[in-house]
Amino acid sequence: MYAGSQFKYVKHKVDAVDKENLRYGYSVIEGDALMNNALEKIVYETKVSPSPSGGGSICKNTSKYYTIGEFEIQEEQIKAGKDKASALYKAIEAYLLANPDAY
Repeated sequence: MYAGSQFKYVKHKVDAVDKENLRYGYSVIEGDALMNNALEKIVYETKVSPSPSGGGSICKNTSKYYTIGEFEIQEEQIKAGKDKASALYKAIEAYLLANPDAY
């Protein structure tokens, strides 16, 4: 994993790549992110679409958590995950805006 991550091991499975509709989906199927086997899997989907204003793009991410048994994910855990994902996207956006020739 990368520096700063609380996870030591995570295994992903690519579920879908749709270049035409700019969609990508993957699942976390093994590792520390499954909270000591309290989760069966976590499914992520990313969809990119043009901004209505004509400048830029909108990136929509969805996450679905599949729990095992009566396990409930706490709201603060969800918020922490959203905050980390948002920080990552903001860092990528800042880099791409500062380096338009990078893509």
